[in-house]
Amino acid sequence: MAEIEREAMEYDVVIVGAGPAGLSAAIRLKQLDADCTVVVLEKGSEVGAHILSGAVLDPCGLDALIPDWKEKGAPLNVPVIEDNFYALGAAGGVRIPNFPMPPLMSNHGNYIVSMGNVCRWMAEQAEEMGVEIFPGMACSEVVYGDNGEVKGVVAGEMGLAADGTPGPSYEPGMELHGKYVFLSEGVRGSLSKQVIEKYDLANGKETQKYGLGMKEIWEIDPAKHKEGSVTHTMGWPLGKKAGGGSFIYHLENNQVYVGFVVHLGYKNPHVFPYMEFQQFKHHPMVAELLKGGKRVAYGARAITEGGYQSMPKMVAPGVALLGCSVGMVNLPRIKGNHNAMISGKAAAEAAYVAIQAGRSGDELPDYEHEVRNGEIGKDLFKVRNVKPLWSKFGLVASLAVGGFDMWCNTLFGGSLMGTLGHGKNDAEVTEPAADHKVITYPKPDGKLSFDRLTNVAFSFTNHEESQPAHLTLKDDTVPVGVNLETFAGPSARYCPAGVYEFVEEEGKDTRFVINFQNCVHCKTCDIKDPSQNIVWTTPQGGDGPNYPNM
Repeated sequence: MAEIEREAMEYDVVIVGAGPAGLSAAIRLKQLDADCTVVVLEKGSEVGAHILSGAVLDPCGLDALIPDWKEKGAPLNVPVIEDNFYALGAAGGVRIPNFPMPPLMSNHGNYIVSMGNVCRWMAEQAEEMGVEIFPGMACSEVVYGDNGEVKGVVAGEMGLAADGTPGPSYEPGMELHGKYVFLSEGVRGSLSKQVIEKYDLANGKETQKYGLGMKEIWEIDPAKHKEGSVTHTMGWPLGKKAGGGSFIYHLENNQVYVGFVVHLGYKNPHVFPYMEFQQFKHHPMVAELLKGGKRVAYGARAITEGGYQSMPKMVAPGVALLGCSVGMVNLPRIKGNHNAMISGKAAAEAAYVAIQAGRSGDELPDYEHEVRNGEIGKDLFKVRNVKPLWSKFGLVASLAVGGFDMWCNTLFGGSLMGTLGHGKNDAEVTEPAADHKVITYPKPDGKLSFDRLTNVAFSFTNHEESQPAHLTLKDDTVPVGVNLETFAGPSARYCPAGVYEFVEEEGKDTRFVINFQNCVHCKTCDIKDPSQNIVWTTPQGGDGPNYPNM
C-alpha cells in the first residue's frame, strides 16, 4: 500500500487512544497552552466504546488534572464504604482481616466507577477546551520522518477487501503529523508494540507479564444490593492451576460488576480461563448474590502485571508511550487508571516545554524521569515483588511474603529482597499438554454461567466481515502442526470470545479457524500463544466491542 497518496494534517501533538491516559494528556496540553493544536484518535465507535467499564478509581490522578472535578460533574458517584477480602474454598470462604494489610491496599477515598463514563466525561472537558477528538478512526500505521523519528500515524483507512486490496468503497485515510506523537492504546497496542521493537525500548527491562480480566455487569435483587461495597477473593476455583482472583463491586441502580482475573503465566495448557470465571459464579457466596438477577453486559481485556521492573523505556524520537502502553497497573491494588492519568499529564508537560523551546521530533526525557521517579514510580516500586513472588511460589507466599515486602517498602522505602525478576514470558511458560492432566469444567447452566458465544453477544461486538482479518498467523502450519500436537490447541481455551477453533471433519485434515468477528480486542492470543504465532492488528475504525453506556 506504499504507493497510496494520502492527505496530511499537521498538529502540535497527535494522541492515539481516548482512554484515561490520552485524554489526560490532551486536557493538560490545553491547560498549558490554549493555542496548542491537539488531536485524539479513537478506534472505538465512540469514546468509551472499547473501555471495559467497572473499576475502583483512586481519584489522585483526577485531583492532579482537574482539581474541581466534583463541581464539573465528573461521574464519580459511588464512594467505597466497605472493603472485603476473602480466601475461598469450594464450599465457603474465610474473610482476611484488613488491619494486617499495608495502607496502600485500603480503598478508603476511592470510587466505584464506569471508566467508560469517566472517559466520556473527560472527552467532553477536552472538547470544550478545543481538543479535536475523532472516534471510529483506527490507526493502522506509524509514519516515520527522514531521520527515523516518529512523525505521525495513518488513521481512518477503510474499505479494504478480505484479501487486503482496496474494495469498491475504499478510503485511504489520512496521515496525521505531530511534533510529538503519544501512544495511549492500552495493553499490547499494535503501534506501541512496533515502536518498542523498532527502538529496542524493552532492552534491559524485565519481560512484561499479563493477566486476562473478564467482567460481567449484573442487575441484582435490590434487597441484596450494597452500594459502595467492594469484595475481592482469591483461591477457589483456580487453586494451584493459575494465579488470579475475583472482584465484586456494587455500584448504582442495583448493578454489580462481577469480574475475574486469571494470570496468563499458567503452565497447564488445559486451563480454560473463561470457564474458571463461569465456575466462580457458582460459589455459594456469589451464587446467592446473583440469584434472581440478570447479566446485562460482558467483556474481557488483558491487564499488564509486570509492574515497575517491566516498564520499557517510554520515549523514542518523536514518540512517548502512555499508561498501559507502558504497563502502570499496581497489581495488588488492581488499579492503573490513576497512573494512566498521571502519565498523560506528565507527557503533556514534557511536550509543552519542548514545543515552547522550539523542539520537535526528539525524545522527551523529562517525561520518562517523572514517571520513574514521581508518583507513578513510587506507587509501583512498593509492590514490585508481589507478582514475581506469586508467579514463582504461589498464593500463600504472595500473601505472606509479599505482604511483608510491601510493608518494608512502605515503612523503610526498600526491600530485603531487592527487585525480583519475572523470568520467562507468559507464552514461554506454557508446558506440553502431555505433562498435565486434562481439566473438566462444569457445563454452563444458562442462569448463572453462560457459554462464550452467548456472552460475547452481550459485549455488542461487531466486525465488518468483508475486511481483512485483524488476527493473522506468522505461519499457517503452526496451529495444527505445533500448538494442537504439543499443547492441545490452547487457543481454543485461552480466548474469552471463542475466536479460535479446531474443526475436525471425517475424511479431512483438522482445520484451524479464526472467527475474528467474535473478537473483543483483549489481546490474549497475541500474549499467550505458546508459539507466538498469532498477531493482533487494528481492525478498521469503529469495529470491535461496543460496551454499554453504564
